[in-house]
Amino acid sequence: MLAKRIIPCLDIKNGRVVKGIQFLDLQDAGDPVENAIFYDKEGADELVFLDITASSDERKILIDLASRIAQSIFIPFTVGGGIRTVEDIRELLLNGADKISINTQAVLNPDLIKQSSDMFGSQCIVVAIDVKKNTDTGKWIVYTHGGRNPTDWDALTWAQFVEKQGAGEILLTSMDADGTQGGYDNEVLRLVSEKVNIPVIASGGAGSLEDFYDTFTKGKADAALAASLFHYKKLTIKQVKDFLKSKNLPVRL
Repeated sequence: MLAKRIIPCLDIKNGRVVKGIQFLDLQDAGDPVENAIFYDKEGADELVFLDITASSDERKILIDLASRIAQSIFIPFTVGGGIRTVEDIRELLLNGADKISINTQAVLNPDLIKQSSDMFGSQCIVVAIDVKKNTDTGKWIVYTHGGRNPTDWDALTWAQFVEKQGAGEILLTSMDADGTQGGYDNEVLRLVSEKVNIPVIASGGAGSLEDFYDTFTKGKADAALAASLFHYKKLTIKQVKDFLKSKNLPVRL
């Protein structure tokens, strides 16, 4: 079994790290470069940088900031937010990103997934999927523009589609669980993980050591992303990895 990855996430707004609950009520959580260096030294397996208002503001991602972070760390670095074209992806890769996360534009222009995967390799193309459960239908609906706009896609169908288009990884965020620290939405994670053959990163809801264990066992996730839990020092990455190791899950210590 491959090692389970623990991935801090830097949600960026106006050049600062922020964190909210269910994509709302954003609070400042520090300087992005300082946070990145801290997590690199702490033993994070990877780092994710998401410019969360780039798409809704219809602007390009903060490339200079992403580049400064890339130059400051030595772990794999995923960058996303406001990416619209193959040239945007090329520019970010040239500025130090190892992987690119596309979300809104993947829905608006699915050909971008295939074009970028063919050009740069599927290993560096992550499709981020923000989902919210429709209580009437029981399906998880895909949202775009930082969780603002619902689409006609349900999570399972969209996940299978992006895999066929060439996505190398899926970053699945439950909007219902986001920032609540009440646990990952392991139901939708399991359903998606069982439908695709590419790694699925769990996102939204981490609040305890058990939550990480549960998302790897019940949710069948390949990696777990967390933000506020780490930003506000409720848990350290070492504590999480030591706990998972004690439960006989493979991690990189």
